[in-house]
Amino acid sequence: MSPRTVLCFGDSNTHGTCAMRFAGDRRRLPKEMRWPSCMAEGLGPDWDVVAEGHPGRTAVFDDPIEGSHKNGQAALPVLLETHRPIDLVIVMLGTNDLKARFNQSAHDIALGVQRLVRDIAACDSGPDGSAPQVLVAAPAVVRETGALAATFAGAEAKSALVPDLLVAMAERQGVHFTNVNAVARVDPVDGIHLTAEAHAAIGAVMAQAVLRIFKD
Repeated sequence: MSPRTVLCFGDSNTHGTCAMRFAGDRRRLPKEMRWPSCMAEGLGPDWDVVAEGHPGRTAVFDDPIEGSHKNGQAALPVLLETHRPIDLVIVMLGTNDLKARFNQSAHDIALGVQRLVRDIAACDSGPDGSAPQVLVAAPAVVRETGALAATFAGAEAKSALVPDLLVAMAERQGVHFTNVNAVARVDPVDGIHLTAEAHAAIGAVMAQAVLRIFKD
């Protein structure tokens, strides 16, 4: 039996970006410390975990400053076709949609993630031309602090509303859900990115969630 494939579709916190001490700080955790790798270790050799984390990626918005290539909806079809057949897509996005430049409500940010869920449901990149299953992960609630505080001005209060909106959306769409805030918090250095300890905790929780989905 071929390994099952899990596509981790996310932003800098899937990429493994370290907390930024200054604008343009591009440090990255070693591969084995990033949450997709931690999840892969928990899942074992019968799983192929594909990490597709793009720093700055939004769910559905072209970024007028960083570039239109940050739009997750535009990138998604390419990745679905590149890595097929895919058994499960983990979507952990919404953090960058909180940037002040987009001026979006928490409600609309959740609807942006919903758009991705619907796109995955409509594709044929799963086993035997079916659609992959989907696990929506609510990202860590942000804090307005450090070098990214101005970029994310006004984001903290909205970010706190996103997990409940995402779980409701996941229920409406009939997909799986997990909330990383149960086990992880952002690094207070920049209020956006995750510590190595948070990556390890998220990886463990994700592995448990994946195994529950495929327990049969």
